[in-house]
Amino acid sequence: MNDKVKQVLNVILDKFKSGDIPEAVAYSLYPIPEIPSAKWSLTNRTLMFLSGTMDGRGYKQWRQVDRYVKKSSRAFFILVPFIKKVDGEQSGGKEILVGFGCRPVFRVEDTDGKELEYENMELPDLPLLDRAEEWGISVRAIPGNYQYHGYYSFNRKEIALATPEEKVFFHELSHAAHEKVNGSLKRGQDPLQEIVAELSAAALCKLVGKQVNGRDGNSYRYIEKYAEKIKMSPYNACLKVMAETEKVLHLILKTEGERILQL
Repeated sequence: MNDKVKQVLNVILDKFKSGDIPEAVAYSLYPIPEIPSAKWSLTNRTLMFLSGTMDGRGYKQWRQVDRYVKKSSRAFFILVPFIKKVDGEQSGGKEILVGFGCRPVFRVEDTDGKELEYENMELPDLPLLDRAEEWGISVRAIPGNYQYHGYYSFNRKEIALATPEEKVFFHELSHAAHEKVNGSLKRGQDPLQEIVAELSAAALCKLVGKQVNGRDGNSYRYIEKYAEKIKMSPYNACLKVMAETEKVLHLILKTEGERILQL
């Protein structure tokens, strides 16, 4: 298996070095619902994510869609602007921001009632789902959005996917494997961690992937973005994390070795 992994990684790096990179393609997304949080600020969406949900609404907003907040549910709070209209001839009825306040909202998980349009989305038959299950990580589909394609939460042991693209799942699974290899991960979008995850995902697409269309162009541009942050070329950045990436792949593929050797 080690030789096969090395071979695939070298093929990817050779493409990066030569510049023989296909165009990036747009990922398909799960349906994007019209929910209030889609218009929230980045700060409020972050507060929502940290509260463990992707849909938060006020009490009256839930009533408008025939859902009801469960008893004893605790709200989380978002920031709302206070706008004041200035009277007077010189102001021309201008509106100004005078401050911010907090507004309580409730997670969809803390409500009951009429089914929402985005509920019960099904995951495709993704390779290596059993590995996530083995590690105690839940994998679920979430509504599409324009902020991210997926995430791995190491606190909640959860992978959430806004797209059926297998490479996005492989990327998040690689973050989970990297955490196991190192014992922990740095918070946020650490460039080297992101490069390890994306390079691993590109290799997994070739080793166990089912989708016919390659995503090497997407991987290159993703890695390029983070390589720029550490002032390196995509090729050199991948070389820097090669040993770490091999460890991640070996952990993920530990029971897939015999089948891979036959490919």
